[in-house]
Amino acid sequence: MADARRYNAVAMSLHWLIAALILANIALAWWFNGLPLGLTPEIHGIQKARLLAIHKPIGITVLLLSLLRLAWRLISRPPPLPASVTGWERFTANSVYVLFYVVMIGMPLTGWIMVSASKTIATYPISFFGLFNWPAIGPLTTLPKAQMHQTHELFQNLHSWGAWLAYLLVILHVGAALRHLYLLKDDVFWRMFPFMRRPA
Repeated sequence: MADARRYNAVAMSLHWLIAALILANIALAWWFNGLPLGLTPEIHGIQKARLLAIHKPIGITVLLLSLLRLAWRLISRPPPLPASVTGWERFTANSVYVLFYVVMIGMPLTGWIMVSASKTIATYPISFFGLFNWPAIGPLTTLPKAQMHQTHELFQNLHSWGAWLAYLLVILHVGAALRHLYLLKDDVFWRMFPFMRRPA
């Protein structure tokens, strides 16, 4: 029988899968943004393109899974927080939750727009793990040169700001989880932890 204090298997699976993909994409972004400056422009471009070819479909996958997770949230209510969780903690938890959705959906969208509004989209289409090409956003691919550049720059900046927000949210989320596990010793951490129950 399912434990009403814990998230169900679908919610847990989506949570941990999306988390793993986001962390993988953060690592890839650090990697291609930190390629050695001593590389020739040609080698640097080739290596960055190879890493971006993995980064992009992971982002699209995060977008699709996040939309699925949001739909699941609407039809499957989460378990209630313990009564010990105070008002400000509930407000903070809900705020971080909403902002995570902003990041999980907004980051792939800004990336998709940024890549579509680029002259390189014809040379480097968005390959979905080599299975098929994910479509670019058509109207953005035919913008006048100056307007395309402005659009690309705008959404590149939004994508970068979203990355900083993601770092902050990950720190807050992990910090809060550890606080509930080690300091408060309540049921919050175990609500989303698969395979294991809270020790008696």
